[in-house]
Amino acid sequence: MPLEDFGKLIFLTNFFAYVQKFSYRYGAPIRGIGGPMQACASAAGITMVNFGIGSPNAATIMDLLSAVHPDAVLFLGKCGGLKKSVDLGHFVLPIAAIRGEDTGLDYFPLEIPVRPSFRLHALVAEEIVKKDQDYRTGVVYTTSSSRTTW
Repeated sequence: MPLEDFGKLIFLTNFFAYVQKFSYRYGAPIRGIGGPMQACASAAGITMVNFGIGSPNAATIMDLLSAVHPDAVLFLGKCGGLKKSVDLGHFVLPIAAIRGEDTGLDYFPLEIPVRPSFRLHALVAEEIVKKDQDYRTGVVYTTSSSRTTW
């Protein structure tokens, strides 16, 4: 998909089914089917990208975002949790991230904290509450299999 076709608001995911639902809802074609990343851009200036899983894909999507210069990016995906208050299906809105993988260090040193946009975080929380849903907040930790020892 050419860079100029990307909207200024971007949803990232690692589920192709989310891109399919987005495509259906906005009547927009999915580009890149059969390739490593699929994307769909609505006429409203919103783009959803399925960037897959793994550090190389994370690096590729960061390069893409650096070229597109979006106004806002929101990741819709999955995560694990260690708190007993987090159940399957809960929305998790991270307040910060600890980077335990190597890829992120190519973009920012560990001394620079990873924090979400306060305004975007508040807006998403408000929308979740409007839908009579619950969410959890906390610090998330990213890791890569290259640092895992078995």
